[in-house]
Amino acid sequence: MSNDHIDSEGFRANVGIILSNDDGRLLLAGRVGSKGWQFPQGGMLQGESPEQAMYRELHEEVGLTEDDVSVLGSTDDWLRYRLPKRYVRRDSKPMCIGQKQRWFILRLTGAEERVRFDRSESPEFDRWRWVEFWHPVKEVIYFKRRVYAQALNELGPHVFPDGLPPEPRWWPNRWRTVFEKDRKRKERVPARSERFDDRQADNS
Repeated sequence: MSNDHIDSEGFRANVGIILSNDDGRLLLAGRVGSKGWQFPQGGMLQGESPEQAMYRELHEEVGLTEDDVSVLGSTDDWLRYRLPKRYVRRDSKPMCIGQKQRWFILRLTGAEERVRFDRSESPEFDRWRWVEFWHPVKEVIYFKRRVYAQALNELGPHVFPDGLPPEPRWWPNRWRTVFEKDRKRKERVPARSERFDDRQADNS
């Protein structure tokens, strides 16, 4: 029996972590045994709140604790992505077809030397670097790009209150079209006032 939250639609509850430094650059971590780069993220366990899951994943994946960071904000609601069919494990019960994520944006207040990858028996990452604000959208695997853009657009003002950095010129027009639709849709939908709690997780 999995400890994950997987809702009736097959989406696994997950937290994503955007870690910034004082210069507004973001931590991007390299996956063990591959060329892939991404933000730290991980599934929520039964009984965990999103914030508890975020701190657990922060420590397990990049070695940081609550004392090393300041929480700047979090997304108002779930951001979802579907897994491509070839990544869906159809023999698993319940079957997971994608992730629904609560994203947090943090600022590193401790020393960079505190970042380490040996806090878990199965490390997720083996390297990291600071990158420009929009760069992770290019580096992450293709099916997560849209969610990354959504999270950065929603949470970026906590780091850049006077306006987000301009979108890179190298973004394909098809990305811009989709990301702009998402922004407009977000502006039309009021933020949810209720906070996520364990009861919502159990009923999801």
